[in-house]
Amino acid sequence: MEEIWIEKYRPKILNDVVGQNEIVERLKAYAKTKNVPHLLFAGPAGTGKTTCALALTKELFEDTWKQNFIELNASDERGIGIIRGKIKDFARTAPIGNSQFKIIFLDEADALTSDAQSALRRTIEKHTRICRFVLSANYSSRIIEPIQSRCTVFRFSPIKEDDVKKYMEKISSTEKLELTQDGLEALIFISRGDLRKAINILQVGASVNNKITAELLYETSATAKPEDVKELINTALSGNFMAARSQLYELLIKYGLSGEDIIKQIHQSIFDLTLPDESKVRLIEKAGETEFRLIEGSNAHIQLEALLAQFALEGGKLR
Repeated sequence: MEEIWIEKYRPKILNDVVGQNEIVERLKAYAKTKNVPHLLFAGPAGTGKTTCALALTKELFEDTWKQNFIELNASDERGIGIIRGKIKDFARTAPIGNSQFKIIFLDEADALTSDAQSALRRTIEKHTRICRFVLSANYSSRIIEPIQSRCTVFRFSPIKEDDVKKYMEKISSTEKLELTQDGLEALIFISRGDLRKAINILQVGASVNNKITAELLYETSATAKPEDVKELINTALSGNFMAARSQLYELLIKYGLSGEDIIKQIHQSIFDLTLPDESKVRLIEKAGETEFRLIEGSNAHIQLEALLAQFALEGGKLR
């Protein structure tokens, strides 16, 4: 397969980072002064946390950035060993070149155990003079308070639709793809502000056909069409439970969805229904209960059928 586009089109400098203008301006100020505090990047996946860490490092160290930078993924090694081993060993050595410090980038830091985070806090204190830590987390609440208080927190938000559109059109133009309007809207719907996901889906679609349509993207990304999910819900609300059950199994087979996938799309579609708010509240509650049971390991088919039964009962109240 050709080069992975998420690396090929990853911004190399801060000015090229997409959709995080305020954060970029603050980081550029650090790069200009050639000094940074410890940083905590928090936010959803695919919003530019790793990209910003790499771009900041390259602007700080220029030619010696590889020698003064180490990237570790905490989800691979969650325990205290990673703190006592790799991180301490790197933190003890002096920076290369004219640099005053080195950078340790710890991705998915919220996956570290509490003991490992406590050890990390001590390591941060001990090696602050020659080492700066950049922590990345999807959920900053899972980082212990002593570490948060030692870091400057940057909160990343999902990438806006307009920014996703511009970037997808830029890649399509470079790769000589025909990206249709409905294909572009499908990319935005499927990615939900996750630019990495949007780029990966576009590349998968491009490997099948040069013309990128919504139909192609839904099939290659194992995502059901919004109108199909909405039709499923409306069939259940109309009281035709057996027809809704058949539609559910058709969706599961056609798109190869898991129970968690389908419940997420049902949840999104509920808000678009023309129902009283009271009914939407009850349906959201039932969807949330079903999602919890699926995560706990319940049978997906039984739970989704039970949810459709609840939709049918709710529709009966409205008739």
